[in-house]
Amino acid sequence: MSEPFSRFLHPFDVTRHPSLELEVKRALLATWASDRSAVRNKPALRKPPGARRAVPVDDVLEALRSLDRGDGERARGR
Repeated sequence: MSEPFSRFLHPFDVTRHPSLELEVKRALLATWASDRSAVRNKPALRKPPGARRAVPVDDVLEALRSLDRGDGERARGR
């Protein structure tokens, strides 16, 4: 998947994606949350390479927590 972040406007778009494996979702969100994706001089924002816009790191972390709770799986009807 080249430039995977260009496909998603928000971290919850990752959690709701119907065909991504849970491990792939976690990997994408972990990269998004990484300090390497921090916006210069705005450490509360994350914008990984290829992303269309920056989002608050809190949104990324909440998306990861939703995977831990299984919210993404329930949203898919499982």
